[in-house]
Amino acid sequence: MNKGNQEIKATIRLEQAKQNFTKSEHKIYQYIINNTDHVLYHSLTELSEACSVGEATVLRLFRKIGYKGFQEFKFSLAKEIDSNDEENQDDSYVYKVKKNMVTAIEDSYHVIDERKLQEALQLIEDGKKVVIFGVGSSSIAALDMQTRLLRIGINVEVFGDPHFQIMRTASMDTDTIVIAISLTGSSKDTVDSVEAAKKKGAKVISITNYSKSPLTKLSDCILLSSAKESPLDSGSLVSKVAQLFVIDLICTGLTIRNFERAEESKMIISESITGKLY
Repeated sequence: MNKGNQEIKATIRLEQAKQNFTKSEHKIYQYIINNTDHVLYHSLTELSEACSVGEATVLRLFRKIGYKGFQEFKFSLAKEIDSNDEENQDDSYVYKVKKNMVTAIEDSYHVIDERKLQEALQLIEDGKKVVIFGVGSSSIAALDMQTRLLRIGINVEVFGDPHFQIMRTASMDTDTIVIAISLTGSSKDTVDSVEAAKKKGAKVISITNYSKSPLTKLSDCILLSSAKESPLDSGSLVSKVAQLFVIDLICTGLTIRNFERAEESKMIISESITGKLY
């Protein structure tokens, strides 16, 4: 987009172009105008299903009004909403951060499916190799998960670089369990790597915020977290808190199911680390 286009609000672009919309594009337009706040938290798949149109139709609409895709449109819409936000500024930012953190954990608690959690634990126990994929801010959660799993005696690898992810998929097989961490489930790098892993026969567990996304279509087991993250807040700590909550459930569940081995491993690691402290 050129500089002039960037200064035009997302809703104004929609309004200016609506005369040339097809019938399907009008359905998308009406949905966005009537559900502006919700659209920010939709995946492309969820928006297309909410409008009962194909994903290609949704993308065509956004390109028609000057955006490269849905994510760029959401970013523009988020800036517009943020500039119009009349939220009470008297609230301390300290209080707001605390409230958002607590809400993320409470909401994640309510959306977690315990049957899916047990299914994920079984897959990890049955798998001989566990590999975690997480790009960008999700790689931070992936590294934390690796630390937790190593402490309880589970051999695990983490790859945050998309190129290394693809290289790792070349040696995967049916004994490999891939844990893919992506808030939106629409990170192209993560989805491409997971798709390559599936072709090699790997089983996939996804930790994501959206039940319907390109990532979940490739997943054998989906564990949902819940953290409302505007495109302007991408990579926020609130989203990682929600991811870490699900990761903690997995690691705690594995510890309970393999208590003796986990305790033995933690004891060995603790004794080793103690020798490195003054």
